[in-house]
Amino acid sequence: MRENPWERLGQLREEMPNVLFQMLLRASNAVGYTNYPDNVIESFVKESAAKGIDVFRIFDSLNWLEGMLPAIEAVRKSNKIAEASICYTGNVLDKGRTKYDLAYYTNLAKELENAGAHILGIKDMAGLLKPEAAYQLIATLKDSIDIPIHLHTHDTSGNGVFMYAKSIEAGVDVVDVATGAMSGSTSQPSAQALYHALDGTEHQPEMNIEDVEQLSTYWEGVRHYYEDFESGMKAPHTEVYAHEMPGGQYSNLQQQAKAVGLEERWDEVKQMFQTVNQMFGDIVKVTPSSKIVGDMALFMVQNNLTEETIYERGEFIDFPASVIEFFQGDIGQPYGGFPEKLQKIILKGREKIEVRPGQLLEPVDFERTKEELTKKINREATIHDVLAYILYPEVFLSYHSFTDNYADVSVLDTPTYFYGMRLGEEVEVEIERGKTLFIRLVSISEPRSDATRVIYFELNGQSREIIMKDKNITSEIAELPKVDKENPKEIGATMPGTVIQTLVKEGDKVEKGDYLLITEAMKMETTIQAPFKGIIKRVHVQEGTAIAVDDLLIEIE
Repeated sequence: MRENPWERLGQLREEMPNVLFQMLLRASNAVGYTNYPDNVIESFVKESAAKGIDVFRIFDSLNWLEGMLPAIEAVRKSNKIAEASICYTGNVLDKGRTKYDLAYYTNLAKELENAGAHILGIKDMAGLLKPEAAYQLIATLKDSIDIPIHLHTHDTSGNGVFMYAKSIEAGVDVVDVATGAMSGSTSQPSAQALYHALDGTEHQPEMNIEDVEQLSTYWEGVRHYYEDFESGMKAPHTEVYAHEMPGGQYSNLQQQAKAVGLEERWDEVKQMFQTVNQMFGDIVKVTPSSKIVGDMALFMVQNNLTEETIYERGEFIDFPASVIEFFQGDIGQPYGGFPEKLQKIILKGREKIEVRPGQLLEPVDFERTKEELTKKINREATIHDVLAYILYPEVFLSYHSFTDNYADVSVLDTPTYFYGMRLGEEVEVEIERGKTLFIRLVSISEPRSDATRVIYFELNGQSREIIMKDKNITSEIAELPKVDKENPKEIGATMPGTVIQTLVKEGDKVEKGDYLLITEAMKMETTIQAPFKGIIKRVHVQEGTAIAVDDLLIEIE
């Protein structure tokens, strides 16, 4: 939310012109959690390809071929590599669980090859693929299709390297690994571990292991800064074979559970995740379907619901929106269909979608959306802005508001960004090539009555002070509402400070340019003027009122 992915991709492409870049593409979900119109998928792929993506790993969260076809076509049209992927779930070795057997994967692989896939991806998102199962799966697929096979897994169970070795023995063409310091647990298996595991075989990767170890040493130092975002796993979790939670979801759902007060009931949430999956018909679980299972699991644990109570009292329960949308068919059709009884309980008469949702969506009018967004952000919106806004409207506007207020914070080093500065500490910030700031934190004042503190810095040796709100302290002064920047009738504060004089009252008629009030900030006075002719509807401040940026000052009709 604090950086622009388009800019980051461009910078990486410039620094690494000869390396293939790959991205995940959630088929008709693009990089979001819902279906988008086909012209959005096509435009997103086109712009991503132009910005530097070479390989698109395309998957559907339910392995629904129909949902993947527009994305495959868009990638081929952009002359890039379409790696159409099968999401692995279940266990092909389990003779008592035949829904996802070798025939299922073989048939889907053939359909993807016929649909135009250049590479077949096997996306083992939860790390459920066991070594012997991997051997049988890869060997069967190699006999069935003619395109290369790329295997991806998460090492949650600790079996990743062994599983990869068996897959390589069976003929897999590509596997995903992570540098040692960033590997294991819910990440990928270790590159170094796989290198040494294959020592003495014809399959040992051709790489400079000393250089890889140096890279790992670097990332070992970096990883420390992000430990607050990790899953907390200290050892392999073979329980993943039971709950089947994707590696990329584990830490996210854990944080969600903590946010809703279920941190102490995390084991219950994991068990409920398994229960919900079976209730839903044993579905493929990867974003966004895995999030829907997680939403339902949290909902049931938080409300002390069981599978039995859902069937007994479901008609009177308001289910999470994501669950309702899933059973309507908003993200596609699961293999084998929906459990009819549960679908009826959850939908409560709502209409079902039985075709590809994108077919029902009106194409986005990019020009109109650009005009709308340009007004919102007060600058000419680019196609990249427009696509980001379409996919994540609130996230994009939040990002723009943040950068509008604080500029580009990506120039800060990681520890400073996450944890702030210590008293007396000096940091070096390169705001652009050849322009460096040396910032030293001198002191922080005691909190003031409005819950703000005065912070004193030295900026390249010159004293500076700013006033910041301490969010850990309750203000003794009533806080003002914030201005709606899209409403021209609301006038907000552009700088923190104090109101020293109000020049109008409610009901006064004003002309454009009339003085409304005067504020003072650090000995600098600012006169607020009427932006147009009107009548003062409400004055939210009085003389002496402390104000912050974007506080609502006056409303004019």
